[in-house]
Order: sequence, then C-alpha cells, then structure tokens
Amino acid sequence: MPIDIWLIYVATVLALMSTPGPSQMLMLSNSAINGLPRAWLTAAGDLTANLIQMLAAGLGLATVIATSAEALTVVKWAGALYLLWIGLRTLRRSMKPISHSASRRASLRTLWLQGFVTSAANPKAVVFFAALFPQFIDPELPFWPQFLVLSATYIAIDGAFLTGYGAGAHWLSQRLKGEARRWLDRIGGSCMILAAVLLGMKNAASR
Repeated sequence: MPIDIWLIYVATVLALMSTPGPSQMLMLSNSAINGLPRAWLTAAGDLTANLIQMLAAGLGLATVIATSAEALTVVKWAGALYLLWIGLRTLRRSMKPISHSASRRASLRTLWLQGFVTSAANPKAVVFFAALFPQFIDPELPFWPQFLVLSATYIAIDGAFLTGYGAGAHWLSQRLKGEARRWLDRIGGSCMILAAVLLGMKNAASR
C-alpha cells in the first residue's frame, strides 16, 4: 500500500474517532469502576467486534447484513437495552453503603461482553467498514494484504483511543475515596446510560 494513501486513511480514522461515542463512554465507566487493567477486557471486546465487522466487510457480507433490516434492528436495540440495564444497575449499586463497594467490580467475562455488545450493536459499524475500506483499496494490487494493513491500523488507533480514555478515568478514580468514589460510580453508571442513549439515537436515525 502506498504510504500517501495510508496516511490519508490514518487521518480519516483519527477524524472519525475525534468525537467520543458509546464505546468510549463505556470504557470511561468501566475504567473508573473496575480499574484500567480490568477495563482492557472491555477494549478487547470492542476490538473483537470491530475485527469481525471488518472481516464481514472484506468477505462481502456487509451488504447482506445491511439489507437484513429486521435482524439488524433486533441486534441494535438489544445492545442499547443491555447497556441501559448495566448503567441502571451500576447507579443502583452506587446507592448502597460504602462497605458494599468491594463487590462492585464486574467479572472479566462481563467486561469483555459489554465491550463486544456495545461495538456490535453500533447500527452503522458494518456499513461503515464496507464503505470506508473500498476508498483506500487499489484494485491493481492484491486485496488481502491491503485489507490487513487497513484493519491493523484501525485496531491500533481504536485501541490507543480506548486506552487513553480508560487511563484518564482510572487516574481520577485512584484519587477519589469514600463519598467522592460513590459519586464517581454514579458518573460511570450515567456514562453507560448515555452510551445506551447514543446507540438508541443512532438506531432511530438509521431507520
């Protein structure tokens, strides 16, 4: 892949990620509540869903998925409702006495699943990858090497963004104790609810 094309692609991805979305809100919340090392499972779930979406685009499945409106709608709204439930549960848990705070951390499996569902439920994700990649593919060159470069670049940039959001939230959580820490948990739960609302708005807009 020519370096100039790759640099344009990097700039495009950076521009697309400049505004926080549901995945970033979830990473903020899970890092604040569970700590950055555990929240990396959330990032891993998000990137796993991205990888599957990229493979679907590369294999030509994106068009099929995008045209299956009913199935796609179910996935989208199920993901939004799942995030809403997690956010409400987190808020309810933050209302308990501080002595219960040690039990607030989610399991590693749950953290991964939250990241995966949030990314997979993005209503435009598969279509996004299907529309983005062709713009930077040279038909005169072998497809899969170019596709792998584009995919690896996206994963690296997305992972860096998620880690940055998570590190900031983790740094803040380490310096808050007692009642302030409970308020941080409430903010984390609110971020999850906001992520659910963002997904819901995208779902409604895509109809």
